[in-house]
Amino acid sequence: MATIVNVPRDPNTLSNYHNWRCNHITANFDILFHEKKLVGSVTQTFQSATDGESQEIILDSNHVDIGSVSLDGKPLTWELLPPSDPYGRALKIKLDRSVQKNETIDIEIALQTTEKCTALQWLTPGQTSNKRHPYMFSQCQAIHARSIFPCQDTPDVKSTIDFNISSPLPVIASGLPVRDSSGTPPPNDRTVYRFHQRVPIPSYLFALASGFDKWITKSTIRSDISEAGIGPRSIVASSPDKLGECQWELEADTEKFIEAIEGIVYPYAWGKYNVLILPPSFPYGGMENPVFTFATPSIISKDRENIDVIAHELAHSWSGNLVTNASWEHFWLNEGWTTYLERRILAVVHGESYRHFSAIIGWKALTDSVEHFGHDHEFTKLVTDLKGKDPDDAFSSIPYEKGFNFLFYLENLIGKHKFDQFIPHYFTVFKEKSLDSYEFKSTMLDFFESDAEASKLLNELDWDGWFYAPGLPPKPEFDTSLVDVVYSLSNKWKALPGSRFKPHPSDIDDLTANQMVVFLEQVLLFERSLTPELSRLMGDVYGLAKSENIEVANLYFQVGLKAGDSSVIGPTTKLLGRIGRMKFVRPLYRSLQKIDRPVAVETFEQNKAFYHPICRAMVEKDLFGKKD
Repeated sequence: MATIVNVPRDPNTLSNYHNWRCNHITANFDILFHEKKLVGSVTQTFQSATDGESQEIILDSNHVDIGSVSLDGKPLTWELLPPSDPYGRALKIKLDRSVQKNETIDIEIALQTTEKCTALQWLTPGQTSNKRHPYMFSQCQAIHARSIFPCQDTPDVKSTIDFNISSPLPVIASGLPVRDSSGTPPPNDRTVYRFHQRVPIPSYLFALASGFDKWITKSTIRSDISEAGIGPRSIVASSPDKLGECQWELEADTEKFIEAIEGIVYPYAWGKYNVLILPPSFPYGGMENPVFTFATPSIISKDRENIDVIAHELAHSWSGNLVTNASWEHFWLNEGWTTYLERRILAVVHGESYRHFSAIIGWKALTDSVEHFGHDHEFTKLVTDLKGKDPDDAFSSIPYEKGFNFLFYLENLIGKHKFDQFIPHYFTVFKEKSLDSYEFKSTMLDFFESDAEASKLLNELDWDGWFYAPGLPPKPEFDTSLVDVVYSLSNKWKALPGSRFKPHPSDIDDLTANQMVVFLEQVLLFERSLTPELSRLMGDVYGLAKSENIEVANLYFQVGLKAGDSSVIGPTTKLLGRIGRMKFVRPLYRSLQKIDRPVAVETFEQNKAFYHPICRAMVEKDLFGKKD
């Protein structure tokens, strides 16, 4: 039988998931910190979609050391197919019998990860905040789960998961912890941590983290892992030395956020909503792993002004985790919807004007991404062509912000009241399923079919223009009430040095950190950059270089670098050595290399081992171009 590696809907998987569907995974791993690898086995339950016609299972695999493959304890014949970059080498498993339609079989694969695993980052004690213990965490989105174990590494397949993870240090996974730890205890003071995920999830939400001697202090999931509460159904986990400030940062708003989105969609489906504050090398603001959001420590700004990230990751509990894009070409269905719901949460908690304020910040991020790629670039489309491409290369604010603006446009087109009726319907129809943009369109048209006015508007809508036109979409009329004062201040700076304006600390007394972000973004838009002297004056008078809010500090450094102010080079390189979030790292390197490329390259070489593999690869492309 011919080997089939081209599958429908998702071009970024080599698996034949159209013939077999994995519906359950049991992951048994030992975490070996000294060897920096996971060792164990994964058993996957596959359901046949054909009536005995497919006698081979093809899985995604990338730099995994496979020991054996078996069915019911009997070894099976297997081989790794030739490399297909950037997707790895498909694992072809030959079955010893025919399997009837809907029949299930359990395939066990013994394996260990390798040093080329792109999903795992291993930190030495010196790379953690308390300097006491090593640390490991995973980041599987978009196509990195295949570097942990062979799987159907596509968002179009969802499975329940049992985790049985042995480690000398506490473990967190994307499932609910199991209190019963009966069974044979592992040797050498190791503990087996067990988790169940009973809601089917795609492979990119497979998540593990292990490290620290203790995580936190009030309620207890296991006797050796205690947590600090941030709400009646939420805890935060962090290194012990950072616990207090993490708890303070999150406890005021987390439950408010949950209640707000439950009123918009429907009740939370995952039991607990918790947050793990990761070490600073984590490459994203947050990762929506079920039960435990993995979050960057950069949100802990001691002013509660950066926790919009939590509203965003919480919203993923509906958009993305329950209702999922069928492929990364339709990533906006995850991120556009999540950004839309995030801002609806913020409107409930802070007022409608704040939703528009957040959208204005998002529009700036969108324009930056379009400028970076180019207005006609494929990656500036809402629905992209990713055939033969690495989805990470397309990662930007575009699916977030262009997706948000499409949904915001639809809301305004048919009216908010009507759109609000569609939201729970959509998330009910596709609950625990995956979909593409065309199913989204047909579902919306079907829902409003009996509403003549809405139906007419939606049928006359240029759907193809929204889906496939590159560049910026039409700009909405945003409520600017929270940014008008910021625009006024930026215009005063724009008029310098030829005006009578004398900057004073009182200029920003009533501005929030997020308003300062908008102010600095406006300064970055000046056609004529500030002089180095004015850049230094801004930093000194407003105390920007010393800000503990990284959102503010990183933008000030970008302003200074654009101005040619050499005094910000040192602080910029220091920041690049203590944070690995790509939102900050990539634009800072781009700005730094324009003023002093040797320093940019030297800084990267000094810190590349600190960065997550995903971040490291993207910065290499920014600095050195696409490598063969």
